[in-house]
Amino acid sequence: MNDVKRLYRSRSDRMLGGVCAGLAEYFSLDPTLVRLVFLILFLMGTMGFWPYLILWIVVPERP
Repeated sequence: MNDVKRLYRSRSDRMLGGVCAGLAEYFSLDPTLVRLVFLILFLMGTMGFWPYLILWIVVPERP
């Protein structure tokens, strides 16, 4: 009965590192929406780049 929700990077629905698809799956959102948020943050002065890079390093890939 281990129904703990875990954050993983996606292996199947990925553009770069699978971070956006993993976040979308975790929060039950559309991956395109999460990608757009990261893109908008990136275009506003790299505010999306650093969190994405950190998540890419820290979040493990789905087993």
